[in-house]
Amino acid sequence: MPHPRVGFIVPRYKHSAVDRNRLKRRLREITRTLLMPEFVKHPPVDVVVRVLPSAYEASFETLRTQLTRTVAAVAKAGRGARDAGRDRNAGQGPGEAT
Repeated sequence: MPHPRVGFIVPRYKHSAVDRNRLKRRLREITRTLLMPEFVKHPPVDVVVRVLPSAYEASFETLRTQLTRTVAAVAKAGRGARDAGRDRNAGQGPGEAT
């Protein structure tokens, strides 16, 4: 995979197709302008975001803040897990991982 990919799961939650498409457009714009520039600094990843019902009523700023905060938390957790694996395997020869 040569580049990061982001997908959105946007259930209807009793909203119209117009509402759903508006929400997806907002999320794609946030991803394009704020998140993708950060993602290209790291190895390629697949990110899937499942939208909650409250997202339909959220402002663009609220969506931006929550999505940015969530992705930062996931990235931090991923770095922590990666670093823990690196520490656990430190001092072992190739192929001797636990």
